[in-house]
Amino acid sequence: MTHKISQNITGYEVVKEDDKKAEQVAAVAEEKSNVIQMHESLARPEMLLGSTYKIKTPLSEHSLYITINDLLLNEGTEHEQRRPFEVFINSKNMDHFQWIVALTRIMSAVFRKGGDITFLVEELRSVFDPSGGYFKKGGKFMPSLVAEIGDVVESHLKMIGLIKTEEISEHQQKIMDEKRAQFEAEKQVKLTVPTEASEFPAGSQLCTKCNTKASIQMDGCMTCLNCGDSKCG
Repeated sequence: MTHKISQNITGYEVVKEDDKKAEQVAAVAEEKSNVIQMHESLARPEMLLGSTYKIKTPLSEHSLYITINDLLLNEGTEHEQRRPFEVFINSKNMDHFQWIVALTRIMSAVFRKGGDITFLVEELRSVFDPSGGYFKKGGKFMPSLVAEIGDVVESHLKMIGLIKTEEISEHQQKIMDEKRAQFEAEKQVKLTVPTEASEFPAGSQLCTKCNTKASIQMDGCMTCLNCGDSKCG
């Protein structure tokens, strides 16, 4: 498109390609500088979004209730993000009151620090009770109460999108379903250890990857019906 110049030219400037790129980089940098990131200096709002999870273990007759409150950053923009801000654990059982209060304060401090907080999940789940763990509903083994708290934190981080859920492919799921049907048709084994009702076949062994009693032996190979882990690759 041509433009007619009706006035005298008093000066001119040639815009180079490098200048355009520099302006674009500066615009992106300015946009990023306006994005609020999670850090410990952020003031607590009057209201936070919260989720409460219930834990019932054979270690106590009383349930534990874990509440995780989230802070909504950059609300209404394309950079909107939900981040954990604080955690509370309540129970009628006061036997573990001191270490529970200490744990919630440390976890809340890590949440407010910002950055990658997903490491908390593995740290908590790697804690083992010297008295032995227990099986929760569904046949999943929990090495300790602290490990189950880590399991709850993982579920919450998946729910708000900080941890991506590993999806099992349709092909792998089909193979798992076929093996399960074949296993149940060939073997009718009664449980020798009283556990909670499980959605997996009786006689399933504990999977070393997902800690769920869902691993069966088919065609000379141990395969987990929960996560798909197989010794045959």
